[in-house]
This record gives sequence, structure tokens and C-alpha cells, in this order.
Amino acid sequence: MNTSPSPSGARNTDGSPVRVGALVPLTRPGWVEAGRHLLAGLELAVSEVNSTGGIAGRPLELLVRDTAADPERAGAAVEELAGLGVAAVAGEYHSVVARAAAARADALGVPFLCSSAVLDALTDGPAEWVARVAPAQSHGWRLYGDFLLCAGRHRIAVVTQPSVYWASGTRILRDHLAAHGGTVVELDASASTPEALCDALVGHGVTALLLLVGHPEPAVPIVRAVRGDGRLADILIGAPAGQPEFPGWAAALGEEGAGIPFLRYLPERLGPLGERVGKELRERLGEEPSFVAFEGWDSVTVLAEALRSHGTDRAAVAASWPGVAVEGTRGPIRFSRPPGTGVWQWAWAPVQVVDRDPAEPGSFRVLHA
Repeated sequence: MNTSPSPSGARNTDGSPVRVGALVPLTRPGWVEAGRHLLAGLELAVSEVNSTGGIAGRPLELLVRDTAADPERAGAAVEELAGLGVAAVAGEYHSVVARAAAARADALGVPFLCSSAVLDALTDGPAEWVARVAPAQSHGWRLYGDFLLCAGRHRIAVVTQPSVYWASGTRILRDHLAAHGGTVVELDASASTPEALCDALVGHGVTALLLLVGHPEPAVPIVRAVRGDGRLADILIGAPAGQPEFPGWAAALGEEGAGIPFLRYLPERLGPLGERVGKELRERLGEEPSFVAFEGWDSVTVLAEALRSHGTDRAAVAASWPGVAVEGTRGPIRFSRPPGTGVWQWAWAPVQVVDRDPAEPGSFRVLHA
């Protein structure tokens, strides 16, 4: 009997696995902590699907590929997974990498459910094969801009590195703040030392500095320099992309890493499902799960519902996006077509601005939601 995968993603042998690809940054220069949490959520959800009968009696099998934050590697992984007969692909954290994966998946006719990447233009145009659980960058970063304005911070500096993602974030913040009387000064992280950056902040008279840079370099040295400069004692340091979410941030900076607001895609209080999944993720990870781990769990749960209700044919999975209705860890998940995204989008996951509590850096405070 022929048991090789069919081009559509279906398999011919009764009881054979339903394969789903997973794109995850597991090695540097990828954000390994984020990848580890994302994979934990994906794997936990797969185990739960299989413990409740799988997909029409067939086990769900996760084929994991490390993207290492490399767009070309991600595109090649999608092509490989398509050849292995996956019914769909999920995952990825880095926006530029997810964009490459989405383009390749859409070209090949493979459903791609993006778990964590937020870049608004995930595809160049409308894509029927691509959906996303994470909120679009403009949605969350405008809320972050509102937080800055409410906190009385109207003159903002952003320190950036070359990246489509950072450039998009800068543009969103500049446009949003300008509409409310705020200004944004852009500083190049690679053009000066952290000490020279401090001089520039003083010269511009800014009231907040946003870190649109990688972690740990150059974010950690910049934070240390600003915290150690008495001239900048009243400046707010922010990190909208979420660098302080993970334990590595606290390990590197200790108390200096507290009080730095960032975006987190969680409700103020999890419901019973979120609490249960959070407990199991905590046991699996050996630490507090980030919102990225919940995004991974929600992604597989969405795909499982699509596979159970519409079958394992790839075209059927993609056609299911507008009809999927799933109870996720952070609320009910349904997909629509918000303007400007080009993909089927959960509009929206809950968004908070939080920071690590200066009195207890291992705990978080909700500042704005």
C-alpha cells in the first residue's frame, strides 16, 4: 500500500498521523527564549489533542524546524514541510521571518497560521492561505503610544537597528504620537556608544527612550548606561517589543531591568482554561510561561478545530479560516479581515502594557490595557 504523503496534505493510510509543521527560532541569532516558549505551547496543545482522540482518530504529529531568525531558512523549511505532506504550518516569532514563511506558504498553497509575529504587512497582498493569532503591530503599538501620552511622555526618542520591523514600529509611533502633539526622535544604535547615546538624549530633552533593538545586545548595555546617568534619572525607558517579558532579561539586568514598560498579549486575568494551560506550561518550562507560550497553544488548538471540522486537505483548512470559532487561552478566537493586514486575523488578542515591578522584579504590573 502506498503510504507516502499526497500533495494536498492528506495521507492515505487509516490511522496514520496528521502532520503539522512548526517554525520556531531555537538557535541564535533567533530569540531562543521566545522560541522555547512558543514550542512548549505548540507541543502541549498537540499532546492534548492526541489525548482526546486526535484528528478523527488519527494522531497529530508536529514536525519542528528551527528558523534561527533567518528568512531564507524559514522559506526553505516551508518548502520541505510541504513535501513531507503537512496539512498546515504554524508558529514563528520573528516578523521578518514569518513574512518570508507566509509568502512561501501562500505560493505553495499550504495553510500557515502565524503564532507570534505582528508585522502588519505579513504578506504583500491578500492571502487566502495565511491566518494569524498575534495582533497586528499597529494595533498594539498604538495602544503603547496611548500609554506614553497618558503618562505625560510627549517627547520620545527611539534607539533602533536596521529592520523592517523596527522601522514599521517607529513609523506607527511617530504617526500616532504626532496626531496628539507628541514627537519622535530616531537614534541609530550602531552609530554611537551607549554613553554617547545618553548625551544625545540629554541634548534632545526627551522624556522617554524606547528600545527598538535586539536583546541582549545592544539593549542591556544601553539600559545600564541610561540607568547610571544621573542626568537621565527622570527618563522613562520602554521596550514595546517585549524584551523584558522573558527571564533572561531579569537575569541580565536585575533591578535595572524593572520599571521598563512593554507590550504583552494577555488579559488582565486568565479564565479557567488559561489558568489550566498556564499551570501545565509552567510545569513544562520550569518557569512562568510568557504570552508567547499561550500563542503557541492557541495556534494548535485553532488548527485542530479546522482539521476536525473541515478535514485534512490543505484547501479545506484554508477555506475554514472565516468559520473557525475556538475558545483560546486568552478569549474566544475568530478570524476576520481587518484593513491593512492582508491575512485572516484574530482581531484582537487582548493587549496590555506591563512592566517588571521595581519592588519585586520577578512580578509584573499592568500599567495600561
